[in-house]
Amino acid sequence: MESLLIRDNPLLLPLNKKKTVYDGFITVQERDFRIRILLPPDLQLKRARLHCCWQLKHLLREYEHIVKQVNEVALNRCPEGRSVPPPRYYSQLISEMETVGWDKMLFIDMDFQTLKLRAEDSSGRQHTLTVKLKSKHPAEAPDCSADLPVPLTITWTPQSTLEQLHSQFLLVLESLTDFWDVLDEIDRKTWVLEPEKPSRSDTMRRIAIGNNVSIKVEVDPRHPKMLPECCLLGADHVVTPLRNKLNANMHMWNPDSSVLNNLRDVLEIEFPSPATHEKSSFNVECGICYSYRLEDAIPDQVCNDPRCGQPFHQACLYEWLRALPSSRQSFNLVFGECPYCSKVCGRRQPTQRPGLSAAYIFSSYSYGSIHHLALSSQSAFTRSLVARTESEF
Repeated sequence: MESLLIRDNPLLLPLNKKKTVYDGFITVQERDFRIRILLPPDLQLKRARLHCCWQLKHLLREYEHIVKQVNEVALNRCPEGRSVPPPRYYSQLISEMETVGWDKMLFIDMDFQTLKLRAEDSSGRQHTLTVKLKSKHPAEAPDCSADLPVPLTITWTPQSTLEQLHSQFLLVLESLTDFWDVLDEIDRKTWVLEPEKPSRSDTMRRIAIGNNVSIKVEVDPRHPKMLPECCLLGADHVVTPLRNKLNANMHMWNPDSSVLNNLRDVLEIEFPSPATHEKSSFNVECGICYSYRLEDAIPDQVCNDPRCGQPFHQACLYEWLRALPSSRQSFNLVFGECPYCSKVCGRRQPTQRPGLSAAYIFSSYSYGSIHHLALSSQSAFTRSLVARTESEF
């Protein structure tokens, strides 16, 4: 412990062979004061005593709780005698924070190791940059993270500052402005079924087209105005005409127009909007478990009978069909009757795809043919649903 005192405070010198008494100077408010530190025989700082002149005591009187807090932090950070940053580390960091602007500082932890900086893009959207400083800062690059749809790459040198870090982050935000403009328009003018609470890193939107019919679009953050990856979800008799229009009109896509306008033109439809429709019109609950959300999944498996059209969670329908005494199975596909209209339908066994944490391949069975609809369903069948299924039989 005595070596740490000398290394971090070169103006302190030991006065005895046991190195329990140190004498030196400390600078407070641009004035030098003489101090003496008395360590106990076990050399633990937490029981050290500080002797100083009355002028220094007077200056520190209103800051006793801060001195105590800093001392506790230092002890917690150095349980095995590791060094705490020298005073110049903190003064340099505070100077950099002042340069960035205190209005941009959202958070700093007690260790002065984790900072959160506020940033605003040209469209007025608020963003947060989290910076975690390493023990060898600034020689070692900090860890930076933010809610972005792309990896955050920051250039850092030992001479870099927080202001330069913040400026780089602003450039990244500006490169994604068009991407967020596209998604914000979709969020504002359509009913988005998924994700329920989009974040700035989400690239997917599932947009309601009608009752039990929707389209899932995956927007490329680097080319947001190009034709996105599209997946139509719903019953065959509704999805097939829309798919045909999408394939036939794909050449009409205009990168100079918005994604939403292009989707309207290509599909030849008008999307229901918050101004004309209630969202409850599209939040149809599952016909088996009677809930809309099952963990993160919504009812996107629809009966293909136009007179029925009842939606189900994929996992719910699979478990229902598997529990039917009259069901039959071919490989990993289970066939049975729709719980509402008794039309023959089929469901693949939810099989996790490599590389996707919770995506299941599913399909619907229609008049002897298997039609692959899409990827998207998380969750396993809930116990309440199992109990209800057993009660039916």
